[in-house]
Amino acid sequence: MEDTAKYLIHATFTADGVVERSDVVGAIFGQTEGLLGEELDLRELQQSSKVGRIDVEVDVTRGQAEGTITIASGLDRVATATLAASLETLSRIGPCQARCEVSDIEDVRAAKRRRVVERAKELLNTAFDDSVMSSDEILQEVREHVRVEDVTEYEGLPAGPRVADSDAIIVVEGRSDVLQLLKYGIKNAVAVEGTNVPDVVAELTAERTVTAFLDGDRGGDLILRELASVGDVDYVALAPEDKSVEDLAHHEVFEALREKVPYATVAGASDPRAAAVAATDGSATPAPESANADATPGDGRGDASTETAATPGVESTVESNGGAADGGGSGANAASGRVTSSAGGDAVSEDADDERVAVDADASDPRAADDADASDPRAADDADEGDESPTSLREHVSAVVGESTGTVRLLDDEYAVQADASAADAFELLRDAAVDPHAVVLDGELDQKVLDVAAQRGVDHVVAADLGDFVKRPTSVRVRTATDLAV
Repeated sequence: MEDTAKYLIHATFTADGVVERSDVVGAIFGQTEGLLGEELDLRELQQSSKVGRIDVEVDVTRGQAEGTITIASGLDRVATATLAASLETLSRIGPCQARCEVSDIEDVRAAKRRRVVERAKELLNTAFDDSVMSSDEILQEVREHVRVEDVTEYEGLPAGPRVADSDAIIVVEGRSDVLQLLKYGIKNAVAVEGTNVPDVVAELTAERTVTAFLDGDRGGDLILRELASVGDVDYVALAPEDKSVEDLAHHEVFEALREKVPYATVAGASDPRAAAVAATDGSATPAPESANADATPGDGRGDASTETAATPGVESTVESNGGAADGGGSGANAASGRVTSSAGGDAVSEDADDERVAVDADASDPRAADDADASDPRAADDADEGDESPTSLREHVSAVVGESTGTVRLLDDEYAVQADASAADAFELLRDAAVDPHAVVLDGELDQKVLDVAAQRGVDHVVAADLGDFVKRPTSVRVRTATDLAV
C-alpha cells in the first residue's frame, strides 16, 4: 500500500494510563465503526487496499501513555480528510480516557516531486557529457561500428572474417591493408605479409578465385611474382602509382578493384603496371596461351580470365556481409546465374556453361557497343548518353519505378548502384548484399518480409511502387512510395 499511497495521515494521542499498541488499534477500529457509513468503513477500506496498515508508536512516561498514529491512504483528498477527522472522535483507549488529534496530512506525491527536483538538479550538474556530437559524427560512428570488424587469422595470416568460407579472396600485402578493406566493408581479404610468400597460400588459392590487390610500387611487383610462383592468381588489381592499399580512400579502393585485369594479361611482363594499364585501355595484345597454362578447357577460372581480358570492368572478388561475389561463381548463385551484389557497387554473375562474364551493372556490353559503333554511329551516341547514371534517390526512382522496369535496385550512401535484380528477388538480393545498402528502390509492392530484412541490413530509405500491409513497421527505415517522393 505504501507504494501506491497518495497521502499519509499523521496523528498524536495521549491516554491517562498505560496502554499498548493493540489497545490503540482496537480503539480506532471500534470507535470509528459505522461512523462514516459502509463506503468509508476502515475495515472495508483496508480489505480493498484503499487504506494501508495502521502504524502506532507508544511511549509511557510516569503512568501516562503518549504516541503517534500513521495511516497510508489511497483515497482522494476529501475522503482522506474525512477519515482523518474521524480519528479525533477517539475518547477511550483500553480502560483509559484518551484524546487524539490529527497533526498533518502529508501528500506523498509532493514529497516525491521534491526528491525528483533535487535529484534532477544533481544530474543536470554532473551527469551530462559536455561534448556534443553532430549528426554527421553520430552517423559516422554508427557506420564504423557496424562495418569495421577485428582482423582474424587464417593459418597464421591476417585475414578478414569471410576468408575461410568464401569462394573469392583478395590477397594484399600487410595487416594494415586488411584493416583498410574491412573499413570499407570488404571481409574476404588476406595478407601475405612480405615478399616471402608462405606455402599456405598455395592451399588458400587452389580452389578460390584470387585477386592480387597490391601497392603501386616496386614491392607490389615483386610480391605478385612470388605469389604467382606459389599459388594461383586469377586477377590483378593495383593501387595508384606510389600509393599503398592502406592509404587509399573509399572510391580509390573500388575503382582499383573494378579495373582489375586477368593475371594472364600481366604474366611475364617486365612492368606489370604498364601491362595492366594497356589492358584497361584496350591496347594490349592477346596473351599467349601458355600464360594461363594451369587453366584447362572448360575450367571456369581459365575461361573467365580469357573472356575478360578486354573487359576490365569485371567486379568479381569483393566479399562482404552475407555473400560472395566472385567471377568464378559459387553455390546456387553460380548454378542459376543469379546476380550477386559486390562491395564495389557492381552486380556480377558468371555462367560456366556458356563462358559469359557479366560486367558492371551500370555499363553496357563493350562488344555490343563495338558492334553499334561499326553499324550505326547514332547508336554509339545513344550508348554514350546511356552511361549517365542517376546521382540522386529521386532520379533512381524515376529510372526504376517511373519506367516500370519490374526490378529492385540497391544504392550506397553516395547513391551509386550496388546491385540490380528482378523485383521478385528483392528479399534474396537484400539478404545476400555484400555491403549494407543505404537505399532500396523497388518497382513492385513492398511487403513485410522485404521491409524486415531492410531494417536488419541498416537500410535508411526504401521507395517502392506500392506498399503492402505491415504487421510492424521499423522506425529505423524511412518508407515511401514513388508518388510520395515525387510530391
